[in-house]
Amino acid sequence: MAVASRNRRAMSEPRAFRYIRCVRASLDRSSAAPAIVAAIALFSACTACAQPGASIAAASDLKFALDELATRFGQQTGNTVRVTYGSSGNFYRQIQQGAPFELFLSADEEYAGRLAKEGLAVDGGARYATGRIVLFVPKGSTVKADPALADLRAALHDGRLRRLAIANPEHAPYGRAARQALEHAGLWNALSARLVLGENVSQAAQFALSGSAQAGIFALSLALSPDFAGKGDTVLIPESWHEPLHQRAVLLRRASDAARAFYHFLQQPSAREVLARYGYALPGG
Repeated sequence: MAVASRNRRAMSEPRAFRYIRCVRASLDRSSAAPAIVAAIALFSACTACAQPGASIAAASDLKFALDELATRFGQQTGNTVRVTYGSSGNFYRQIQQGAPFELFLSADEEYAGRLAKEGLAVDGGARYATGRIVLFVPKGSTVKADPALADLRAALHDGRLRRLAIANPEHAPYGRAARQALEHAGLWNALSARLVLGENVSQAAQFALSGSAQAGIFALSLALSPDFAGKGDTVLIPESWHEPLHQRAVLLRRASDAARAFYHFLQQPSAREVLARYGYALPGG
């Protein structure tokens, strides 16, 4: 009877709660605690996964653009989308583990492609944008913004630069691009001890904005948001200094009609205009 009771309870649980319970059980049996704890923290806080409406996993560089698009979509269709922002690499692992998302907007199309090859996505999806990275220097910083990173180099040597914020390159595509740009400039090894790593690119941007770092390298889309207007100097880093940030959306196997509608909405001219306003290059544009 106890087994039957547990089975009935499992069948009635929302998918998100079943996912959390399974991950917690894995924690008891695994030494991979950091990754599992991160997953538990995300989904314990993510009410979107357990509430009505299409559940979207989105790279955090999309925060401001996608908030605007989700509002428009809801006004036009009456459908609700609930967006969780984070790093693409972490989302990829969570979806592999059964996270109950319906649509994945990745900042690196490789993660989206892997999900398609693994049978977790409906198909190969669609590229929706290509991003850029910037050097941002907040007001009051003694570092100057220049596209060649010349003053960043000088500030490193004369002591003006104590901290530089980037996203964690291990799982955040914009962090990986920042690392590649610093390697191109010959600064990576010298700066590695002074890096402040954000769990995702949005957190890295907040580190720079708050003054926790004297400068930051992060997504142009975030630097163009209202939160950053008039609060510092921004320069584009040459796109030849890093691999292209091609971004791709894929519908996942559990995608609802609302998720599918939002996926197609993102490819319409009105949505593309919003993405372009936040500095993204558009496919076919």
